[in-house]
Amino acid sequence: MSPLLAAWICWAIVGLSPIAGKYAAGVISPALLVFLGTLIGVFYFTPWITKHRKWGELLSPKTCWKFLFIGTFGTALPFTISLLALHYTTPGNAAILQQSELLYSLLFAGIFLKEFPSRQQLMGSALIVAGVLIILLKEQYTPRWTGDLLIVGSTWMLQAGSTMAKKLPKSLDYRVIGMARNLFALPALVIILSVMYLWGEAFVLKPNAQMFAVLGYTGLFKYGLAMVVWYKAIRSLDLSKATAIYLSYPVLSLLFSAVLGLESISAHQFAGLALTLAGAYWVSLTVKKEGH
Repeated sequence: MSPLLAAWICWAIVGLSPIAGKYAAGVISPALLVFLGTLIGVFYFTPWITKHRKWGELLSPKTCWKFLFIGTFGTALPFTISLLALHYTTPGNAAILQQSELLYSLLFAGIFLKEFPSRQQLMGSALIVAGVLIILLKEQYTPRWTGDLLIVGSTWMLQAGSTMAKKLPKSLDYRVIGMARNLFALPALVIILSVMYLWGEAFVLKPNAQMFAVLGYTGLFKYGLAMVVWYKAIRSLDLSKATAIYLSYPVLSLLFSAVLGLESISAHQFAGLALTLAGAYWVSLTVKKEGH
């Protein structure tokens, strides 16, 4: 599997994330969903880690603090916040606004990884950012805006985690990193759940087909397979290029959201969607020219 194909597979899986998050509302609390999904992710990677005797690499003192950073800022905090945001905004809006992550990607890649974008990549990225602004400004001061701001304000965490992953030793298999992101997210999630409980949070957990479907997607696909292909992609491609490609996933999120009756596609959403997809396609062409 090529790194470019891996990035697009991640695109397809993550595109369903806002839909799953919307269906989770009312059947399972956001922090609880992230915690249980992460546990499933740990079980997903455990057979491979055990078979290939990778526990030593996973728990090595040389990398465990980096793994803890990735788990906390790559999974525990941003995924909990994004699920909470879906109590206010729509899956389509959430997906499009996730594109703000690209700004942090360009910034972090330049400062910490010395990966500087080409002119074509910057042009494609500018289209994606323009799509974000169309959505954000249209929803200003509406009830949706609370959720929109939560999304935009948390995307830097995902890029911080991915930037740290790029700094890991090249010898580490991408499946070890995927396992580490799940395993080392658990301490932060336990703290989050404990604090919420002490503050009197009434956790929601309604065992039914809807809840199990959402939990299965979250654990097996989003925290399992998606992490495999994502780390395969970013270990070979520039971080900002891989990010620009997968962040065009709102085209899938918005279409599914409309088909399932969760929202109607408005003119400003369609415009934002068209810009983000065009930008990601432009960046993808740049990657192909470089032979990935």
